[in-house]
Amino acid sequence: MQDDLSSIYPPLNTLKPVAADVWIVDGPTIRFGMPWPKIPFPTRMTVVRIDGSLFIHSPTPLPPSLHAEIGAIGKPCWIVGPNRLHYWWTRDWITAFPQAEAYLAPRIAEQAHGRVDFAHRSLDGARGYPWDGAIDTLPVHGSFMTEVVFFHRASRTLVLTDFIENFEARKIRSPFLRQVVRWGGALAPHGGMPRDMRFTYRRNRTELKAAVEQMIAWNPERVIIAHGRWFETNGATELRRAFRWLL
Repeated sequence: MQDDLSSIYPPLNTLKPVAADVWIVDGPTIRFGMPWPKIPFPTRMTVVRIDGSLFIHSPTPLPPSLHAEIGAIGKPCWIVGPNRLHYWWTRDWITAFPQAEAYLAPRIAEQAHGRVDFAHRSLDGARGYPWDGAIDTLPVHGSFMTEVVFFHRASRTLVLTDFIENFEARKIRSPFLRQVVRWGGALAPHGGMPRDMRFTYRRNRTELKAAVEQMIAWNPERVIIAHGRWFETNGATELRRAFRWLL
């Protein structure tokens, strides 16, 4: 993992307010993809506070400065790995906050090759979680992975991981990689579900469509995503646009 200074969203590793009791933290760039080419993915974590307890979604690195910021706003209680590709820094958070519980999407332990060496709970149902009532949970099963979607009711914030990617052209220095991302359906301002991920949901298209319809019915004001420019307003409209190929 390494940073690509052209692709990040500074300042990094610091809380950025989004709405009441909701923050994001922009993290470093990772390079991911086929053996070649590998695309620079900026990373993003979401933090939601529920009565002083913190829900940590898709954790990014935890330097001392961020550790102090987190302690000032609440107590980390739930560290969430929302799909099999978003788990890397979970162990760091569990080590730093041993009172917290880890909730991991299906197949993370398989993907992690031993890096998940801590106790954790499965994130494969729609309810039965400590955050029920404040945050709705929606697992969406595909052949490669299950992505778990979350909706914070009070702020009308939808939190996705890889269901939508929205890479800005100005943050991809390589013209070739820009074309790869454009072909993949993930170039801003028209970002959506990447074509390779659509393929992994081809046998689960009915479930995926029902999940997208549920997301739209929640009528989110904003949609936070892990990679690229997120959608600060008109969340439901952006969902209809991003998934028009499915709807």
